[in-house]
Amino acid sequence: MLKASELINQSDEELEAQYEDICRDIFELTNELRVSRKLEKPHELKEKKKDRARILTVLRQKKHKDQRK
Repeated sequence: MLKASELINQSDEELEAQYEDICRDIFELTNELRVSRKLEKPHELKEKKKDRARILTVLRQKKHKDQRK
């Protein structure tokens, strides 16, 4: 689980790379769910979605902050 305070200190490139990795993980988990109708760790999907939202929030905050300068 990622924390927003940790994400704020990372560069945009690192955040975008993490975002792509998490999206890939979500895709794989949803495919596994569709095929087998069951996940070994169903909570992982929920956590990954929340992590994706945190990353997007931090990226948008940084872009908004840069625009105001």
